[in-house]
Parts: sequence; structure tokens; C-alpha cells
Amino acid sequence: MTNTNATNGKEAAYHGVPAEEAYGYAQAIKIGNTIHVSGQLSHDENGAMVFPAVLDESGKPADFSMMEEQMRVTYANAAKILAQFGATFDHVVEDTLYVLDVDAAFAVAGKVRKEVYGTLQPQVASNLIGVPRLGFPEQLIEIVFKAVLPQA
Repeated sequence: MTNTNATNGKEAAYHGVPAEEAYGYAQAIKIGNTIHVSGQLSHDENGAMVFPAVLDESGKPADFSMMEEQMRVTYANAAKILAQFGATFDHVVEDTLYVLDVDAAFAVAGKVRKEVYGTLQPQVASNLIGVPRLGFPEQLIEIVFKAVLPQA
């Protein structure tokens, strides 16, 4: 994991996974006191999918039972990126969950999110959006975050 400073006032954070270079993006950008976190997913430090979904013969997820596990790892990866800027989930003001199966995600999201944010009523604007496809075939969820640090 690394941070870089650019001359345009942006600070970028990276996990150091192959997709960052292949696709060409930063995991997060901080400008001023606002942090914009790119879609996080369930991968390890090498970029390999953790708790991958079982695929059917056409290469699409056939089983969504790994939703909770993927969601937990996704939030853990977001925590690592936020920490590079000295932020925690207390600083998150919005999260958007992109999922392949809304019912499977909704069934576990409340429990996982309450644990992650450490309260029964997280003070976070949130969206749960069903999509037809995500970046990797075995991927069931991707989460985008916006965080705001206190004014210096």
C-alpha cells in the first residue's frame, strides 16, 4: 500500500494490486478534507478474489452464499485505504453497494454494516444498487465510499 502526492493538490492511495496498473486508477483520492474511495471488492493483498462465487457453465455466479464473506472483506479493504489518510469508518458520510443480487445483499448488509460502523444506526447515507455485472466474474459486491475528515 502506498500514497502519492500530486502537484494538483490530490493525494492518491493504492493497495498495490495488478488491477490498479492494468486499468489505471487509484483506490482513493483525497483532496482537501474529502476522500473519494473507488469501488472496493473482496481481494487479498495480491489482487486475488477472496471468497469467490461459484460460476455456472456460462461463467456467471450460480451461488450468492458468499455475499456476506465478500462484503466483510470489501469493508476491510476499504478500512485499509481509509487508514492511509488517517480516516476510519467514523469519517464515512456515504457508501454505495453495487451488488449482483439485491435480496442476498439486503439479507446480510444490515448485520455487516452495523458491525463495521459500530452502531445500530450508522450515520451514513447509503445506497444498495443491483447491477447486471461487476468487474470480475466471481465478484458479487463492490462498495464505493465518500469520507470527510474534520477541518484542520
